[in-house]
Amino acid sequence: MVGLITFGHNVQVFELGYSACPKSYVFDGSKEYSLKQIQEMFGLTGLVNPAQPVGGRPSMPPNSPSNRFIQPFDQCEFMLTSILEQLQHDPWPVESGKRASRCTGAALNVAIGLMESAFANQGGHITLFTGGAATNGPGQVVGLPLRETMRSHHDMERDAAPYVKKATRFYEGLAKRAAAAGHAVDIFVGSLDQVGTHEMRSLSSHTGGHMVLSDSFNTAIFKQSFHLTFNKDASGRLAAGFNATMDVLTTKELKICGLIGQAVSAEQKGTNISDTEIGIGNTSAWRMCSVTPKSTYAVYFDVANQQSQALPPGSRAVVQFITHYQDSSSRYRLRVTTVARNWAEGRSPEIPTAFDQEASAVLMARIATFKSEIDDGPDVLRWLDRTLIRLCQRFAEYRKDDSTSFRLAPNFSIYPQFMFHLRRSQFLQVFNNSPDETAFYRHVFNTEDCNNTLIMIQPTLMSYGFDTPATPVLLDSVSIKPDVILLLDTFFHILIWHGETIAQWRKAGYQDQPNYENFKELLEAPQQEAQELLVDRFPVPRYIVCDQGGSQARFLLTKLNPSTTHMSGGQYGMPSEQAVLTEDVSLQVFMEHLIKLTVTGSS
Repeated sequence: MVGLITFGHNVQVFELGYSACPKSYVFDGSKEYSLKQIQEMFGLTGLVNPAQPVGGRPSMPPNSPSNRFIQPFDQCEFMLTSILEQLQHDPWPVESGKRASRCTGAALNVAIGLMESAFANQGGHITLFTGGAATNGPGQVVGLPLRETMRSHHDMERDAAPYVKKATRFYEGLAKRAAAAGHAVDIFVGSLDQVGTHEMRSLSSHTGGHMVLSDSFNTAIFKQSFHLTFNKDASGRLAAGFNATMDVLTTKELKICGLIGQAVSAEQKGTNISDTEIGIGNTSAWRMCSVTPKSTYAVYFDVANQQSQALPPGSRAVVQFITHYQDSSSRYRLRVTTVARNWAEGRSPEIPTAFDQEASAVLMARIATFKSEIDDGPDVLRWLDRTLIRLCQRFAEYRKDDSTSFRLAPNFSIYPQFMFHLRRSQFLQVFNNSPDETAFYRHVFNTEDCNNTLIMIQPTLMSYGFDTPATPVLLDSVSIKPDVILLLDTFFHILIWHGETIAQWRKAGYQDQPNYENFKELLEAPQQEAQELLVDRFPVPRYIVCDQGGSQARFLLTKLNPSTTHMSGGQYGMPSEQAVLTEDVSLQVFMEHLIKLTVTGSS
């Protein structure tokens, strides 16, 4: 069942049930309409959830007022197609030196009001397509004059962004209403400039909606990502769930600190809630308006059993996850997952041997990302550093004040490396990213599973050469060589980088000569691997092909460990390998400082 709303200076809600000609209701884009006003204008007053599922799918009485605006697709396909084909640019004049008037907030307000009036507690998506910033009405993020620039992180730090707080409060209010009604809000952006996803981020994060940023609606990033939202399962239904709730039950020794992910609190109180709040806390249940087979949530627990007496040998802690959701055929499903784990005393050797450094890195990264939304960046980095130092002091082997004696067990050895790359990532460092980009990266980061999140923290780098097969190499500047091709996967970007010699041969056309068949195969190998990575990735990553010394090689250089920089000394004052122009410390220096602080007992 579909409906259509367009917006420019004003909002137009199309009556798809009127087949004689396109007919729409027009709302003033500069006004904030209350739910009661929207219901009165649509004739939906006194309507009590008319869309209860009958026979496994939502249906409405034929005379229902909302039937005029939201119809089964097969009944309104012709009218909907005709409206879309005849859509014109907004007729409201755009003065010279000013932006187009765009009432994004008012359109979302009307859409959410219509959906919560007609389809409360029924699974649904409100999908926003926007090609520019909201410049008119509620939720405005920038003024009409072009001399007003879009806010930056620096502007927000010095409180020089006049629209941010008011717009954020407005969209958070809409997000709460959508979440309460069980509807997800998707945001698809096709714009080179910022549009306000920083202010609108709660619409997607509270409801489990998608967020995709692209330069234009003509790009493959938008088209393929949008297509992936309609993935089907083996039975031909949408591979998605709606109106989900997740309850967490625990044994009395465990307390729930909170959840970090695309959800809202269901405000369910109980005796198993911890005083320590992490993420969305003070509840033992959460609501997710939209879930997919790839949706991932982080739940944090606290040990409540602090009495002096030891737990009985062999006792176990039990956690049960109870998930209700509605599938795409409107059937309600229940999934119960029960996990039992042995208790161990504080100094038991079982604790370090059971440590999962990959999962721990992701869980800590989610906390750090969540903190970054409310705390200053340097404070978050200091907290992350102190946590890492305490972990090493607790589980590393060393003699006090002797750095050479420091040893980490194999299942702890890569964890500091993850923290090093996390500190430099765009999830915690906002330099060189707009607020919209930061909101997008953090949104996706809190959605993906452990493997994909680790790729975001520490990208993978593959090397292709004549003498060796494709091999993973260190994410380090020493991996840059003139006679190799590198394939970088950051999750958001897939980049093929050609060394200087390879690039010269390619430009000379050697791959087109029959005597250089092996060179042609070398050029094609990373391309084939990149295509395989692009198949199921959501959002679809940006695909970049570049050469050593080219402008787009910066995407690779910013991710590498700067073990050789312009400050490194070679025979003539410059390093022999590729120099990374940065003042960031390298992983080696980072580890030296970590070991020194650990063995001296500092934190």
